[in-house]
Amino acid sequence: MVSGAAHVLTIPPGIPFVDALASGLKAEAGETPGALARYLVLLPTRRACRALSDAFLRLSGGTPMVLPRTVPLGDVDEDEIALLGSGTIDEIGIAPAVEIPPAIPALRRQMLLTGPIRALDPDLTLDQAARLAAELGRFLDQVRSERLNFDRLAGIVPDGFAVHWQKTLKFLKVITEHWPGILDAEGCIDAADRRNRLLATQADLWARCPPEGKVVAAGSTGSMPATADLLAVVAALPEGRVILPGLDRDAESEIWDALEPTHPQYGMARLLDRLGIDRGHVGDWPVTDIAGTVPSRARLVNRALRPAAATENWRDGMEEDLAALEGLIRVECPGPQEEAAVIALLMRKNLETPDESVALVTPDRDLARRVAGDLARWGIAVDDSAGAPLGRTPRGALLRLVAEAVAADFAPVPLLALLKHPLVACGSTGADFRRRVRELERAVLRGPRPRPGLSGLRAAVESRGGKADLKAFLDVLDHAFAPFLAVAEGEFTVPDLVRRHVLTSERLTATVDQPGPERLWLGDDGEAAATFVSEFRDSAEVLPRISIDRYPALWDAFTAGCVVRSRYGAHPRLHILGLLEARLQHADVMILGGLNEGTWPPDAVASPWMSRPMLEAFGLPQPERRIGLTAHDFVQGFCARRVVLTRAARVDGTPTVPSRWLMRIENLLHETPLEHSFRSHNEWLAWCRQLDAPGTPVPIRRPAPRPPVSSRPRRLSVTQIETWMRDPYAIFARHILELSALDPLDADPGAADYGNLIHGALEDFMTAYPDRLPPDAEERLIRLGEGWFSVVKDRPEIWSFWWPRFLRVAEWVVAAERERRLGVVRGTTEVKGALDFDSPAGSFTLTAKADRIDLREDGTLAILDYKTGVPPRAAEIAAGFAPQLPLEAAIAAAGGFAGLPGGRVSALEFWHLKGGNPAGEVRRAGDDPMALAAQALEGLKRLVARFDFDETPYEARPRPDMAPRYSDYEHLARIKEWATGEEDDSG
Repeated sequence: MVSGAAHVLTIPPGIPFVDALASGLKAEAGETPGALARYLVLLPTRRACRALSDAFLRLSGGTPMVLPRTVPLGDVDEDEIALLGSGTIDEIGIAPAVEIPPAIPALRRQMLLTGPIRALDPDLTLDQAARLAAELGRFLDQVRSERLNFDRLAGIVPDGFAVHWQKTLKFLKVITEHWPGILDAEGCIDAADRRNRLLATQADLWARCPPEGKVVAAGSTGSMPATADLLAVVAALPEGRVILPGLDRDAESEIWDALEPTHPQYGMARLLDRLGIDRGHVGDWPVTDIAGTVPSRARLVNRALRPAAATENWRDGMEEDLAALEGLIRVECPGPQEEAAVIALLMRKNLETPDESVALVTPDRDLARRVAGDLARWGIAVDDSAGAPLGRTPRGALLRLVAEAVAADFAPVPLLALLKHPLVACGSTGADFRRRVRELERAVLRGPRPRPGLSGLRAAVESRGGKADLKAFLDVLDHAFAPFLAVAEGEFTVPDLVRRHVLTSERLTATVDQPGPERLWLGDDGEAAATFVSEFRDSAEVLPRISIDRYPALWDAFTAGCVVRSRYGAHPRLHILGLLEARLQHADVMILGGLNEGTWPPDAVASPWMSRPMLEAFGLPQPERRIGLTAHDFVQGFCARRVVLTRAARVDGTPTVPSRWLMRIENLLHETPLEHSFRSHNEWLAWCRQLDAPGTPVPIRRPAPRPPVSSRPRRLSVTQIETWMRDPYAIFARHILELSALDPLDADPGAADYGNLIHGALEDFMTAYPDRLPPDAEERLIRLGEGWFSVVKDRPEIWSFWWPRFLRVAEWVVAAERERRLGVVRGTTEVKGALDFDSPAGSFTLTAKADRIDLREDGTLAILDYKTGVPPRAAEIAAGFAPQLPLEAAIAAAGGFAGLPGGRVSALEFWHLKGGNPAGEVRRAGDDPMALAAQALEGLKRLVARFDFDETPYEARPRPDMAPRYSDYEHLARIKEWATGEEDDSG
């Protein structure tokens, strides 16, 4: 029991906490210069200490003044806890120094735990063990914070729990059997244990020898036992006071006694029990000249958040003060993108009011990033004070991309992701470097993947002509990656890999006038990355050797907990805060965003180490306690003078559930005069839509360019004639604009590649045996096919599908050839031909490359086309929309194919090589090839003549029912913007 309940006070939730605290301290200290120096103020976090300093600055109007000393209680970062100095307790200057071992760095601890965890389960990879080590470290901190003894694990009888929990208890032996000895060898203790010792030692010293100055512990709810003990000592000091944030003194006793861990007042109820103070004896902190909300706002939200058992008559005695919701706006948005846009617009609008500050408070880091991005449209830069993961910062991402590119053996996608990073220049100017990267991309990185490594890229460049500038560029990359290339095979120590990683990254980021280290380690993210790399390299000697392919995953496992925070906010009046950063602070406008179940409040995630019964048996709190802490944060923000509540109705297309606190308030206000005030204000959504609303819509018309005849092509192949008939715009884009589609990056071989392999094998076979087939023809064709299909042999998923199909095709082709060649003099494959004719604008040349033309014994010609896809229908051929074989017949009849006599064509055939059952079939293109040829040629002449006039447009898909199944130029023609649904389906 503390001596004097007057030592425990509270500041109502509707009053800005740090402003009220600063005002009260200044009024109490009086006008005596330096009087505040006698005060020691204990606050929960470093951020709260800075906020109190800012509050004094606002209070003095910028006039310099001597401030009280402020010390954070709850931050586990030992460098800034420094309650009593570094390793001693002489900070206050009232006690002799007492040595306390240093705290083990979190990264070092994670590495030291990784080894024992992997020893328990050798099947774990090193990065998996590292992630488990991080989770085990968090569990260790929780146990230390609750001041529990691991000896209690023996009381949890494994036989009483499921098998997987029994395995978990075996993992916990790492911290009971191995960890104490590891700490002794390191000469360190856990950070949470050191914090407990510091707080306990200080509490003991103050209990025995009270300090001469005044001690004020403000804003803490004593969620950790060591903090609660120190608060009890402070409350008992002659000049000590404990100031609680937002204590609800109006709740009925039966409600107060029934509080659950999810309730916002649960933590303070426990603290008051620890202090031995009755809630009714807690006084008010004196507040003068600090504007706040009306008390009815706090009473309303406290009533709404009553425990479930006390809601039966929760409206009894409820006041219906319309001022309770004055200054409150609620906005329900369709999705997170709209929610971010509304918040950004709200923040931008409030900048119009001079000196007004706005803070977005949310635990949703994705929402925070969206809002920061939306504010950039007005040129406003705002930082998320909760920080960003190192891997999401420019320099953190660069380091990750370097490791990934090397581990992937310079596969196209990871290599380009690295080389196109804005910081990469390899000793040249950024513009010149990116130009050379684009040249390398077009030359060898698009299409099927080259062979592994930079040597594979060199071979690909050589196979495509070996351009000197690309060879020189690969020499530059060779130099940059040289430190890593030396460890491409085998296993190496992690410190050695980190050293090579850093050296490679520095070489990659160098420019022509700035060394790599100056660019790589610049800025907040660069400094954070440098600090991490230094600690990682120095501590990683405890890790086993690994191969380069496992290094990126290990890097990710250890960087996961590294957060980059800007030292100074980009905008002085706009802030994006996490819940921890927002505690005890009120901006002029508070925006509480992401109010959905699972976000705010968070899900009550079960511990990965213990089930609920095990937590209870061991003495650890249940996961719901975190919900209670975030509920208190919500109440504090909700009670601000001007507050905006936002949520998204859907996230990633999935309906969301509103925060339980919103639903509680809504249910409480249902059918009351206050109900209308709590409805969503949809005008903000309407204004956001207007920001990006287009003007008067202009219908997009089917493109129909009319280039001059002089620019129109005078030479086309038979396959391009088909394209011309079905989609003239594609001819315009390819032959007049000279645009060609880029192959996909790292493309898997597709149907066209399969067709090319079949064509290649059959061409070699026909070239080798143009007249007679050998007895083992099928075996010889298969051997030729093995050579062609070897390019996909290292792709099992493709080889296992394509190769059996080819074997069936080979069997069918040989059987068909033995029968067919009885009436054939010789066959010619891949034969080129051309036919010239006159048109209004001059001569036009038709070209072709026939898959195969057979000279028959009767002197006629038979033209074959191999199809691995579906051959055209007879109706399409007759209508002239599939003119390939008829036009080839016209060229053949005119003697246009080299080495073949002109004459009658007696057969036009498609060999459909399906590789299924049956493996192939012969489809005739028509009964009268010469009639089809004459018809096709006459149609072509009319087509050429029509396009020999400037007025004839190259229209996109003039016959939607005959549009090509696929075109490289659909996006260029913007088909989906003007085509009807029926037209689009027909294509």
